Amino acid sequence: MGTCYHSFVTILDSILLGIVEGATEFLPVSSTGHLILASSLLGIAQTDFTKTFEIAIQLGAILAVVVLYWRTIFDFELIKKLIAAFLPTAVIGLTLYHLVKTYLLGNVLVVIASLFVGGVIFIFFERWYGTKENTALPDTPITYRQAFLIGLFQSIAVIPGVSRSGATILGGLALGIARPAIVEFSFLLAVPTMAAATGLDLLKTGMAFTAHEWLLLSVGFVVSFAVAIPVIRWLLAYVRNHSFTSFGVYRIVIALVFAAFLFHI
Repeated sequence: MGTCYHSFVTILDSILLGIVEGATEFLPVSSTGHLILASSLLGIAQTDFTKTFEIAIQLGAILAVVVLYWRTIFDFELIKKLIAAFLPTAVIGLTLYHLVKTYLLGNVLVVIASLFVGGVIFIFFERWYGTKENTALPDTPITYRQAFLIGLFQSIAVIPGVSRSGATILGGLALGIARPAIVEFSFLLAVPTMAAATGLDLLKTGMAFTAHEWLLLSVGFVVSFAVAIPVIRWLLAYVRNHSFTSFGVYRIVIALVFAAFLFHI
């Protein structure tokens, strides 16, 4: 591809990737996919640390959910439903951890293909099924069955580029859940999901980072947190009056642009 790769050593890299993470974590465009593509554009080599970094800084964006929803997140009924949704993802993620980290995470081809295919699915879904959830009221409670099925949809996002939020949102819409309700549930489900994913990765790596690497993680964490807060508020306002077709178009365009740039098409 003609790209000169370097070790991940700069604060600027950490800031830029923190911005990318915070801006894309809750949008149905795949934050992990964007981090991998951004790393490729910046010429950052995909080492064990950079793969861990791409997972760990998501906690900054997740903290934004905790801050914004701290009154809601401790509701016992909601917690039980989040557990029901988290379990299938936990089992599948733990089972496929080695495969994903070794062969999929950092694979630019997988990301580009996932972004493109996901974009097509979004457009077709909104074209053919987008109006079918209108019978659901925004305050209709999500059932345990729906929560569990949403967790199964979320597990597809172990493939980089699929988008955790995209999979859960489309899954929720297919189950007849109102847009604002499934978007908020997707936000909240990210808390146990990403906390567990980061915790597992840190345990697997033994947290054997240098002081400079801990600094990079900290910077990326803080930046992603700061950027995620306005993005969450914007998305909640956006989905009340818009479909997700524009995100489907964006996914296709960004996949084609990255493919052209990275492979000199």
